[in-house]
Amino acid sequence: MNYDWQPLLLTVQLAAVTTAILIVLGIPLAAWIAHSRARVKPLIETLVSLPLVLPPSVLGFYLLLAFSPQHALGAELRDHLNLSLVFSFEGLVVGSVLFSLPFMVQPVQSGFQGLPPSLAEAAYTLGKSRLYTYMKVLLPNIRPALLAGIVLSFAHTVGEFGVVLMIGGNIPGVTRVASIAIYDEVESLNYGAAHFHAAVLLLLSFTVLLAVYILNKRLQPFRRLV
Repeated sequence: MNYDWQPLLLTVQLAAVTTAILIVLGIPLAAWIAHSRARVKPLIETLVSLPLVLPPSVLGFYLLLAFSPQHALGAELRDHLNLSLVFSFEGLVVGSVLFSLPFMVQPVQSGFQGLPPSLAEAAYTLGKSRLYTYMKVLLPNIRPALLAGIVLSFAHTVGEFGVVLMIGGNIPGVTRVASIAIYDEVESLNYGAAHFHAAVLLLLSFTVLLAVYILNKRLQPFRRLV
C-alpha cells in the first residue's frame, strides 16, 4: 500500500513555522508578563491563557469570520496586502500561533519568575545593558523552561484539529494536516491509512519527549552551578 506522506510533512512544516514565530514573540511576552507591574497585566495574561480553556472550534470559528473577505479585517488583508488567510497555510500558521501561545509563554514566564532578582541586579551593577542582561544572563539561566516551551508548542501544534479544520478545511497539499487526514480516513473506513498517520505522529511525539527528558537530565549539573 502506498501511503500519503504529504499530511505528515505539512504537519511538521506547520509546527516548525509556528514554533519559530512563538520563539520570537512568546519569549519577550513571557519576560514582560513576568516582570511587569502594569495595570493591564491581568488582562494580557487572561488573553494569552484563553486558548487553554476555550474550545478549539470556537477560536477557529471566530478566526474564520475575522479572516473572511466578507468582514472588515479579511477585506483589508485582501485589498491592501493581497493576502487571504481563509483556507490557506498562512491562515493555519496564524491560528496555530494564537492557539499554542500559552504553551510557549507560561513555561518561560515561570522560568523568569523563578530567577532571583539579584541575578539581573548584579549585571546592571557591572554596567551591562538590559538587552545584554536579557540575552546573556537571564535566558541562559532558564534553558529548561525555554526547552519546555519550545517542545510543548511544537507538540501542541502537531496535535491540533479543531482550529486547523475550521480555518483551513481539508485541502490536500495546502491545509490537510495529519490530524485532519486521520479523521478523514476513519470516516472513509480506511483504517490502514489512518493507522499509518497516527503511528507516525505517536512515534514523533514519543521521540521528541524522550529527547527533551534526556537533554533536561544533562542540563541538571549546569542548573546547580548557576
